[in-house]
Amino acid sequence: MMELDDIFRLISEAKPQPLPHPPTSKDYVDHVIDTALRGYPELAADSLLNPLLVGRIKNIVGSIVRQLNLLFERDFWLKEDMEEKAILRRAYSYSLLFEIAINFYGMEKEWVGFSDEEVNACENIIRYILNKWEEIERKRYGEPRIAKAVVMYKINDMKKVMAGDPQRTGMIYWMGENIEKKIDEKNITNSFLNVIKNEIKSNIYYIMSKEGICRFGNDYAIGLRWLRHLGYVQVSTNPQLAAIAYRDDPSLWDKLKQYFRDHPELLENIEERKDELAMTATMLALWPNMEVFRPVAYLLNFTDGMVSYQLNPNVAASYEGSLEDALKIYSKTQEYFKEYDEYLLWGWPVDVEKGRPNIVFKVAGNSPAAIDITRKLESLGIGTNNTVTYTVSQEVKLILAKMEGMAEAVKKGILTTKVYETNMGGRLDDHLREIFAAKLVRDALKNIDDKLSAIYEYAKKIGINVEDKDGIWIAPTGWGWDKVAKTLDEKIELICSRQYLKRLNDENFAEFLAKYSGESKENVLKYLEEWEKIIGMAGTLVAQRVWWIFFSKENKDKWLGYLISKYNLSPEKAKEILNNIDVLPASKRKPLDTYLTLARNNMTNTEFPNHQLNVLMFSRKPGFELKRYDNAITIKHDPKIIEKLLTIEDFRKAYELTPELADILKKVGVSIEGFGTNGLKYEEWGSFGSTVKTMNGFTEAYNKFREKVFKIAMEVKGKK
Repeated sequence: MMELDDIFRLISEAKPQPLPHPPTSKDYVDHVIDTALRGYPELAADSLLNPLLVGRIKNIVGSIVRQLNLLFERDFWLKEDMEEKAILRRAYSYSLLFEIAINFYGMEKEWVGFSDEEVNACENIIRYILNKWEEIERKRYGEPRIAKAVVMYKINDMKKVMAGDPQRTGMIYWMGENIEKKIDEKNITNSFLNVIKNEIKSNIYYIMSKEGICRFGNDYAIGLRWLRHLGYVQVSTNPQLAAIAYRDDPSLWDKLKQYFRDHPELLENIEERKDELAMTATMLALWPNMEVFRPVAYLLNFTDGMVSYQLNPNVAASYEGSLEDALKIYSKTQEYFKEYDEYLLWGWPVDVEKGRPNIVFKVAGNSPAAIDITRKLESLGIGTNNTVTYTVSQEVKLILAKMEGMAEAVKKGILTTKVYETNMGGRLDDHLREIFAAKLVRDALKNIDDKLSAIYEYAKKIGINVEDKDGIWIAPTGWGWDKVAKTLDEKIELICSRQYLKRLNDENFAEFLAKYSGESKENVLKYLEEWEKIIGMAGTLVAQRVWWIFFSKENKDKWLGYLISKYNLSPEKAKEILNNIDVLPASKRKPLDTYLTLARNNMTNTEFPNHQLNVLMFSRKPGFELKRYDNAITIKHDPKIIEKLLTIEDFRKAYELTPELADILKKVGVSIEGFGTNGLKYEEWGSFGSTVKTMNGFTEAYNKFREKVFKIAMEVKGKK
């Protein structure tokens, strides 16, 4: 008789059986059961998220339970109950019913359109049979070992999120721990469902999603199924996040090795295939994300459910290189999902196109080439998510490029998808904080003769490992790369980098400034606290301005007229384009970065796991009222904040327009009085501080990940 740990290991290490193509399913019940018992319970449950099953789902769930229960009981009576195949059958049966129930608890129910009455009826059936199976196990083994192992497996999946980062906790990890603590050992399956239902329904993200207050996306590559239940409809990936996914879920490396074994052609001329190998590794982490959000994409007609994929940062400024990269990935992904959709979309109408990737490509705004890349991809019906974008001028120009490309696509009869304009607000804040802090340091030291000794002492105090005061300092910047500081100015920039200064009102920083400026620490802290609040609004203000220009009540109809007139579109197609473009605030640093950018239309807030937890905890503080943040993107903030920020040149570049864009907006009828025309010019996109720092980090992360993948490929090939 297998013990609990052995059963858990069996479930964790089980390899799903290959799915036959086309499916051999005889009816919906047969399809769901066969798919689940082959090792795909999540896919089987998701195949029930079909609008055609509204009003019919109770009968289907009842039939599924009838057949699974027959198998469950049969294995006991035939004395095969502890054979590995029988254990896996029952484990997959438990898992399937859990997944069906959890889909009913989440936003999936709303997207499909199932009624409360039919969902409650299905839930009662599922809870009853789970309890019966648990009773059978208790009588047979003294405890429900298989049920418990399946619950452990699902909680363990939640606890993978940020598992490799001991300094931060992700929301899904936190939820997993919370669920684990509340499992009733005397009623494992039903208590598991009780706790999950409560966790979902009480979560602020579920509440905001259900009430239509905003859309949300995940800035992380795992834990997505749980977020989908909360209403998340998007995920962003980049080289850093792909590497983190492999770190947090080491089983991905085993999958990659197997993929290389199954595709030996990738190991030919291996030295020349490094980028292709890295692309393959990223796709293996990406495809499961797309699988999770695929039901969302189809249920919402591709107006949500998109996965953002970062193109190779080494060719980000190349039109040809980026298109080649994108088309390779898109084609391989389409090929993969044509087969996957045979199972997910079984029973859907024959006119529903299978295989279309629910992917948008991250096009970096580090050069004007992004304009042409964006326009071209959109014209092919391949959505984009512009990233490495921090400024109004970048984002406005790239949204205009999206419009032009999407207009061409709809004329070809292509259904457009949701696309995004990322506003990396937190990274703008970080950059502004760094240059502001560096200026404060220089000002404080202006009357000090031995400036280097002063910052050397401070560097040691804040944890920078410096051996030679006069030599080269090399240390992390917090942007994903190490700074090589040779000059005094470079060393000042290093001590002010976000690795060591996450907030201006840092105690050590205040002491340092007070010591050399002659001001009291109290006055210095007060000054720094004020400026921390001011700089912390920079990214939000940029997002607000971009959203207002295109999607506010004052302006959205003007852009509708623009699209109809300029591209000779019907009102319906113009609306489709306009409604499918979202501003995507990202790189959040504090809960208000989310709450102050909430909007009921044309907005998707993308969140990192630890930030999600901060947002959740903020909502549970005494006095929190969600209604205060409903459409918070329209709040008019204190003009004094903007006045002070405009004294920082790089904020002015981020916040103002260029003369060319000002002319376009005037012609459309957008009122831009007081907007200024000293915004970031096209030729400055690549040299803007936030851009340089971010691209250095992305490129470094990509190259490191590529080398790790290359080593794995060499290992599989048999080389050392």
